[in-house]
Amino acid sequence: MALQELEARASFLGLGVQPTIPSWGSMLADARDYLAVAWWMGIFPGLALMLTVLTINLLGDWLRDYLDPTLRNI
Repeated sequence: MALQELEARASFLGLGVQPTIPSWGSMLADARDYLAVAWWMGIFPGLALMLTVLTINLLGDWLRDYLDPTLRNI
């Protein structure tokens, strides 16, 4: 699990960094009240978080496939 994802989860629940420090989780938590009138407040931090976690997972999978000798075709 990516560190950004853990921080975003904690911030979303109100257990993360100080409120004066911006984070994706706190941005998503703040945007909950405005989704009907300002959907972009939640969409863009959510997409940024999703793309970051997806990129880290794909990089980890690629590194595992590249560095694990038991998965190499010899």
